[in-house]
Amino acid sequence: MLFLLEKLYSVAQTRAIDHAAMQQPSCGGTALMERAGAAAFALLCRLWPAAQRLAVLCGPGNNGGDGYVVAQLAQLAGLHVNLAAVAGPPRAASEADAARRWFLACGGTEFKDAAAALTGADVVVDALLGTGLDRPPIGAVADAIAAINASGRPVLALDLPSGLNADTGQAPGALVRADATVSFVARKQGLYTGAARDCCGHMVFDDLGVPDVAVEQAGAAPAVLLDLPRLRAAVLPPRRRGAHKGDFGHVLVIGGDHGYGGAVRLAGEAAARGGAGLISVATRPAHVPALIAGRPELMARGVDAAADLAPLLARASVLAIGPGLGQGDFGRALLGAALDSGLPLVVDADALNLLAAAPERRADWILTPHPGEAARLLGIATAQVEADRYAAVRALQARFGGVVLLKGAGTLVCDGQAPVGVVPYGNPGMASGGMGDVLTGLIAALWAQGLPALAATALAACVHGAAADAVAARRGERGLLASDLLDALPQLLNGTDDGAHLGA
Repeated sequence: MLFLLEKLYSVAQTRAIDHAAMQQPSCGGTALMERAGAAAFALLCRLWPAAQRLAVLCGPGNNGGDGYVVAQLAQLAGLHVNLAAVAGPPRAASEADAARRWFLACGGTEFKDAAAALTGADVVVDALLGTGLDRPPIGAVADAIAAINASGRPVLALDLPSGLNADTGQAPGALVRADATVSFVARKQGLYTGAARDCCGHMVFDDLGVPDVAVEQAGAAPAVLLDLPRLRAAVLPPRRRGAHKGDFGHVLVIGGDHGYGGAVRLAGEAAARGGAGLISVATRPAHVPALIAGRPELMARGVDAAADLAPLLARASVLAIGPGLGQGDFGRALLGAALDSGLPLVVDADALNLLAAAPERRADWILTPHPGEAARLLGIATAQVEADRYAAVRALQARFGGVVLLKGAGTLVCDGQAPVGVVPYGNPGMASGGMGDVLTGLIAALWAQGLPALAATALAACVHGAAADAVAARRGERGLLASDLLDALPQLLNGTDDGAHLGA
């Protein structure tokens, strides 16, 4: 399954391919640089067909060389181009220098001041900084980034917005806020998580015709972009006609201390919509009548102590613990019983906070922290988690074992062996209570149906985000409720949705 999952994911790269590794002589620089510039200019014309005046801000590296090619093509197409050589021209005899010389030979001129080049522009092309950034932009480049953001003009970023770290998705300093980003040759993992989700805008990928083998030889990144339709088709086959409920597992949801019955209701119903054969819910007795009345398919049992769980544990195949659990005596007792049961565990919410206070490691569990919970588990600040989400999810898996899902903008999935999976689905409307409870129940349902832990987690995370996207496409993001996702889950799991919202 590990090999299968790796084959299902889209290729992702940590760093851009070195242009020099795959170049062919060309009058405008390398063939690869020409293709990058042509792809960018074509996208610009498609997104802003009425644009007549461009401001192209170029740095001295290969990213700037791509910008010179865009400027040349725009000029030849009859557009007015203001190009600023920020931080000076490219190094002599470099690929970017060849592109610059061709631009100048075609009648182009350069500004030294970014602000002057931006005057009157309809669209701004950001070609300041490429991959490899690991420190804040300084001097003229930092000033140019500030000028771009203050211009109020739409921005097309080449390869990635300048100032963004291509590995982590965070920005150590000034950062261009792009309306669109065209990324070349290989997908950079930093474009799909963290701050990148706010600064990339509409994202387009173009491999520029570089063969996969060349990408692999350049060094594959330890991250992959998850693809819901392909993953679903491979790991969730059609059910046998003679199947019965016993074939699809029995999920036991544990949680719901006083006042938190809604959390276990959401997790339980998500497990049902996710296809588990049977779902039991262990919660405070006061919550049982409402649970049964609201969702009679759930087998709700009132529990007040760990001993009350024994008959339920005997029948369960997968446990989902944490939604509404609390961190008091009730939560500690139930978590202890769940851990002692030896059953596979999906661990979320307060169960994670309790685990942070008494860490242990095991192979047969799936942990689903948000950044704050991840910080408590690692004993660091939340800002440190967000500064490098890839490093954080790997550290969590190394410390606690099993499979770890780190929630947030660009959810990550890690089992310590396969490349980290990056979820490209979801939207800001999911920033509301109960979303994690739905995800917990969905993961448990897929695991109970026999999917390996990594596959269950990856598929559930994709379906969860895509369900939110489907609802948001109809109603908008603001006011999205966790329960709104429930009816969308079966369509996405069965592949009966129209797929219009899956264009990640």
